[in-house]
Order: sequence, then structure tokens, then C-alpha cells
Amino acid sequence: MFEDEVSLAFLDHRPLFPAHSLLVPRGHYETIWDLPDELLAPLLGNARLLSSAVRSAMNAQGAFIALNNVVSQSVPHLHVHLVPRNRKDGLRGFFWPRTKYESEEKMRETAEAVRAAVRGLAG
Repeated sequence: MFEDEVSLAFLDHRPLFPAHSLLVPRGHYETIWDLPDELLAPLLGNARLLSSAVRSAMNAQGAFIALNNVVSQSVPHLHVHLVPRNRKDGLRGFFWPRTKYESEEKMRETAEAVRAAVRGLAG
């Protein structure tokens, strides 16, 4: 369906909707954290191209682009889901119940914890 020197794509064998595709890097990388920096932009560029192609081919209103890491990752190889979407197509949110923060303070604390983790990882 699609391939280049970085990645290849094929139809999911159990699609959410027709044209639901999987984009995988040619090299074996289990999660996004394992993907070398030099492959990130080309892989996401291909995801953008393919999500647009899937949307166009199916005459869809939009697309869902997802990448699971470890949890809910049925195959231990990095893969990007490209799913055509239309309003009222039956899929809800991110496929699981969503909740609110218990308070504004808890939300601020969570945001600060993420900011601190970014600072720690960025060096």
C-alpha cells in the first residue's frame, strides 16, 4: 500500500473502519522511546501523508492517528494507526471513559509534575 526507505504501511486485518492502516518503521523499534531521533520526523511525515490519503480515499471528514506504547500495544513493534473518521461514526473519544480532575489545584499539580519531568528529561 505504501513504502519508502523509512517505513511501510498496510491495511489493519481487523479495521475499525475500511482503510484503517498501520504504518511501521522498517527497523525494529518496540516503542516511540526506542525510535532514533533521525527517524521521528520522516515517520511522522509519512503518518501525515497517509492519514490524508486514507481520509481522501474514504471521503472521510477527518482521521484518528494513534500510537500505543506498551499498554494496549498488541504487537511489540512500533506502529501508527491511521483511521478515517466521520462525525457520528460510533467511536467515542479515545475509546475509554474520560474523567475530570478532582480540583483545579490537582490539575495545576499534575501540570507542574509534567513540566518538571520535561525539564529532567531535556537536561
